[in-house]
Amino acid sequence: MTVRALASVNLAAVERNCARLAGELHGGAELCVVVKAFGYGHGDVPVARAALAGGARRLAVATAQEAAALRDAGLDAPVLIMGALSADELPLALDTGADLAVWREDFVDALARAAERPVGVHVKLDTGMGRLGTRDRAEATRVVNAVAAAARLQLAGVWTHFATADELGDSFFAEQLDRFRGWAGEVRAAHPEVVVHAANSAATLRDPVSHFDMVRCGIAVYGMDPFLADPDARDLEPALELRSYVAEVKPAAPGESVGYGRSWVADRPTNVAVLPIGYADGVRRGLANRADVLIGGRRYPLTGTISMDNLTVDVGPDAIVTSGQPATLIGRDGDHRILAEEVAGHLATINYEVTCGISQRVPRTYHRDGVPADG
Repeated sequence: MTVRALASVNLAAVERNCARLAGELHGGAELCVVVKAFGYGHGDVPVARAALAGGARRLAVATAQEAAALRDAGLDAPVLIMGALSADELPLALDTGADLAVWREDFVDALARAAERPVGVHVKLDTGMGRLGTRDRAEATRVVNAVAAAARLQLAGVWTHFATADELGDSFFAEQLDRFRGWAGEVRAAHPEVVVHAANSAATLRDPVSHFDMVRCGIAVYGMDPFLADPDARDLEPALELRSYVAEVKPAAPGESVGYGRSWVADRPTNVAVLPIGYADGVRRGLANRADVLIGGRRYPLTGTISMDNLTVDVGPDAIVTSGQPATLIGRDGDHRILAEEVAGHLATINYEVTCGISQRVPRTYHRDGVPADG
């Protein structure tokens, strides 16, 4: 299918990534797959189905709306809403039957009043991330006790989140792990049924001690490396490819420019290919004059300022590129491959942001190793 922009997702790769992760968990830990942010740009519902087929036992999201989307699609697997919920969002969250995250006693009271049926609750201790959750271990324990005492609340889990698990060799990861392990052990002694969880993808791959009863994997499920290196080194398969096509090829003489601001001016006779994809599709403006595109199995430099709907590529004086050819911005073409990690490196960001930034106007199609699949 030739369209101006297309993201193609291999659900078989997602399944295999999940099977690889689930098969290496320590001590019988379960795999929970994070499908927030539209499945990191891959599509939440198709990825959730593939993850469950690959061995995931639970799903996690950030918002009530994301949980509702999973339920509306017919997914009945256990879901954890990890984010903060306002009073206005709480009814929708409760309607989904998802487990909820708490860390304040006043929210536990509000939740107990609003709940009309049993609600699973996960109490969060902030061991060093500095975002949601209480830093006060005694307060966290009081919240645990309040949840356990409430008639319609069920103490389902205790958890934390690591700030530096993706920074190999740092010492703060071990500090957080120790803080959490001590508190979680105390909770488990009083509530043996509680599910203890802390590890994201980086922690899961880095240290089996962090696996506890469950791990919450996101980026690795999508075949990207949480350490921003090569996914192949961790036996992960990138699931997403982003493509456009060559809409126009035109000559550029020395001194002629392309794009806003004339940020690129030809210094030799050459040809410029125009691709009908731009920053409104998620190809960040910061990639101008520093990234590559694959056309016909060759790398070509992205030249000139990226526009909202178009970008330009210097394809050289030979003019072997022709209108209508596919162009790959993330993915493989012949012997060459552009990873989300490479794109992230050009932008001084992370691979998460690259795929999450692919906009909703880019269609997603799904396949299993080349065989079309339902999305």
